[in-house]
Amino acid sequence: MRRLIIAMPVLSLVLGVAACSGGDEGGGTSAKPTNCTNKIVHPEAKAVSVWAWYPNMAKVVDNFNNAHTDVQVCWTNAGQGAPEYAKFQTAISAKKGAPDVIMLEADQLVGFEIQEALVDLAPFGANDVKAKFSAGAWKDVSQGDAVYAIPVDGGPMAMIYRTDVFAKYGIKTPPKTWAEYAEAAAKVKGAGGPNFGDFGSNVPAVATALMIQKGADPFTYDLADKQKITIKLDDQATKDVLNYWGGLATKKLIGTEDQFTTDYIAGVVNGKYATYVSAAWAPGYLTGAGVGSGKEKGKFAVAPLPQWDANAPVSVNWGGSTFAVTSQASDKKAAAEVAKGLYADEASLTDGWKTQTIFPLNQDVLKSDAFVTNKVDFFNGQTANKDIYIPAANAYQGATYSPFTVYYYAQLQAQIVKINSGKTTGDQAATELQDIMVKYAKSQGFTVQ
Repeated sequence: MRRLIIAMPVLSLVLGVAACSGGDEGGGTSAKPTNCTNKIVHPEAKAVSVWAWYPNMAKVVDNFNNAHTDVQVCWTNAGQGAPEYAKFQTAISAKKGAPDVIMLEADQLVGFEIQEALVDLAPFGANDVKAKFSAGAWKDVSQGDAVYAIPVDGGPMAMIYRTDVFAKYGIKTPPKTWAEYAEAAAKVKGAGGPNFGDFGSNVPAVATALMIQKGADPFTYDLADKQKITIKLDDQATKDVLNYWGGLATKKLIGTEDQFTTDYIAGVVNGKYATYVSAAWAPGYLTGAGVGSGKEKGKFAVAPLPQWDANAPVSVNWGGSTFAVTSQASDKKAAAEVAKGLYADEASLTDGWKTQTIFPLNQDVLKSDAFVTNKVDFFNGQTANKDIYIPAANAYQGATYSPFTVYYYAQLQAQIVKINSGKTTGDQAATELQDIMVKYAKSQGFTVQ
């Protein structure tokens, strides 16, 4: 989810084509669960172990267990993002110790799919819920006819902005294009105003999304031919995006501070940034960090993400989590029932969006009057879902991720550091990134197209 879409440290994983899963060994499905964080309502039912870190997971699990007599969830928080993935990788290598169902970010799925550590849910009725999700959300969890996870939340991107800063410096309407964004940034800074935005190196997923928005296609990969991958990181779209943000940073029109830090949040609170290019979960994150309740209350609004070409808008996504069934689950049918049903009931979804814990991808919510017409307090009553986030979510076409997302993010992060410090250009960074990733892919046994 969003808290860990920031660049994670490279794990000591080998996600190459030679890796394999542990099959059914070590599955956690049991009639007598142990080490559950939650209460088991029906002890006689099959128990399915789940690793997940959603903040309101306790409510979600209770909702599921109260509604099911045939299967029960035994939930554990094994860590948020990277720590959980490391534990999962250890369990894959040991061929035991994995949960039956695991929460995974969409961009991490392929790295575990290639190890055959996840179950194809199509034979277990995954397509029964396909209609509840947009084409893009479903693409993120699918490979051909195989479905490796059930979507829960996502991060359609938009531009949060400070209405007070815009008003003070004469920005009458939010920029609709990135060219207008740069012009507004220059106008504000030229008048002695704050940074217009931020290009932190620790959010490489944002940079990747903006590359895709420009037309880049960084990776082409299909599990049908595990050994082949196409890597295209030195294309003009990628270079243009990196040069664009590097240019803004060099001119000091934007900041280059790491995001999700105390200093960055303080900057958001104090008006250090005029905009925050982020995802639909950002209001919840900022609210949880105390933003919007103090002197900056009522000063935030949201607009559609600026476009490279206003006549051909492209929606992109940052973040989003899923539930997948691991190959170590001894009762895959029961585990699939949990993956499909957990965080899918009305009570859980409603609690998720009302507390701004998640931005749901379930169309039952996205089409509901309560969600569509909700006046978001963080945006001073703006109907952000209807006007901004729902259209962006439904327009998202999905992305193709590589089997080594963690390594790629780390290398992109290193390049952004150099771009922001003026030590390299976007062109040079893209070429170097291409060379690094091709070399790495080959070292892992891939044939690079």
